[in-house]
Amino acid sequence: MTGTGRKYRFSWNLLGDIKTGRPNLGPVTRLEVYRLMQYTFRDILEQEFGTEKTDEIFYRAGLLAGKEFFANVVGAPADLNEFVSTLQHLLMEMSIGILRVEMADPKKGSFIMTVSEDLDCSGLPEAGFGVCTYDEGFIAGLMESFTGEPFDVREIDCWCTGDRTCRFTVNRRSR
Repeated sequence: MTGTGRKYRFSWNLLGDIKTGRPNLGPVTRLEVYRLMQYTFRDILEQEFGTEKTDEIFYRAGLLAGKEFFANVVGAPADLNEFVSTLQHLLMEMSIGILRVEMADPKKGSFIMTVSEDLDCSGLPEAGFGVCTYDEGFIAGLMESFTGEPFDVREIDCWCTGDRTCRFTVNRRSR
């Protein structure tokens, strides 16, 4: 435990040595297990703190994850095209989702991105609201890490609202 009293300050080392720890099962698990963990966490957090605070926590966790994923997996792409291409490849290879950039205006810092077959909601029943708050933060963390500037990301279409892909507005935060 550190002097701050925190037990689990995030470090990439917390992911562990999967080859040693899971020599037979490896790094793959079923999607139901991921969703079981995510939605039970959401349920308990909502009971304790309410939906708005839970959404804030999931967004912030996604933001941290996006920054860590960039630093530890993405590397240092030379330009926007390489960044998007690298992300598309990694997200597909790791079965996270299928990324597509529908609109890009780098000068304005404005994008529309979709993620299909994503971890959080693809195949869930319609709920009348989007559920990909963690993904919003994840994309914001990736974009901030690539550009050095903060971004606001909002899901505008979701499987749970009847769409068959998750669509996000991605906008550089005004100064």
